Amino acid sequence: MSPSASELSIGQVVERTGLSVHALRFYEREGLLIGPVRRNSGGRRVYRQIDVEWLLNCTKFRASGMPLATIRRFAELVRSGPGNEDERLALLREHQRQVVERINELTDCLALIDHKVEVYEEHLSNGTANGLWNLPESADQAG
Repeated sequence: MSPSASELSIGQVVERTGLSVHALRFYEREGLLIGPVRRNSGGRRVYRQIDVEWLLNCTKFRASGMPLATIRRFAELVRSGPGNEDERLALLREHQRQVVERINELTDCLALIDHKVEVYEEHLSNGTANGLWNLPESADQAG
């Protein structure tokens, strides 16, 4: 039995989100969805478009390093309905702060890598690359 126009099969959700069936079931088991997964008359899981949208949010949260516990708490707050928006905002702001901090760290790392690329390109074009990162012999005796 195929799902109605407003219902999506697990395969359709997998296709739209890029998650595997295993990951989708994991998200469900871990309480990361904003609503219970319904089942059709044949007992198969059926999803709604809002479930797809939420799962896409979750994948972005995970990709940005949000812990599963934080996603779970955020989902719990959404499920419980209006009245807790301040707590939701606080969770998002804290994660935003962490992401900005990580971006800054990565930007610093990228600056070093960019510099090293320039140095190596310059030495390779000048034929002087064979001396890069050779430890002086006295370094072995120093310590």
